[in-house]
Amino acid sequence: MVEVKFYDEVDDSLLKFAVIIARTDEKWVFCKHKERDTYEIPGGHREDGERITDTAKRELYEETGAIEYTLKPVCVYSVTAPDNFGGEETFGMLYCADIRSFEPELHSEIERIVITDQLVDQWTYPLIQPKLIKEAARRGFL
Repeated sequence: MVEVKFYDEVDDSLLKFAVIIARTDEKWVFCKHKERDTYEIPGGHREDGERITDTAKRELYEETGAIEYTLKPVCVYSVTAPDNFGGEETFGMLYCADIRSFEPELHSEIERIVITDQLVDQWTYPLIQPKLIKEAARRGFL
């Protein structure tokens, strides 16, 4: 069973991920990884010594090519799953981004981005990412 929880804040040292709910022209922006047939919200692991906001900016650029955008922190989320990090609760920071412009090409493991009016059906993380979107909406960010 996957459990997702939300917090207003936790100690910065606990934040291992940044996930960014991205929109452009009031449409959703999703990523398709080269090795998967599913879609996901941009995001990824924090690197050693990196500020979590810098993780969000780096991942947003790497996974969508976003070059002009506004980025707003939403909340901290956690995931606990038996097949993830030995069942330990892991923490990430959730952001929302409004992207104004993109680079013409992607330079990462992402094959393409999809810009759509509707949420995708084929999620890479179906037990996690729809809950992140729902929480951002509940908090008034979407």
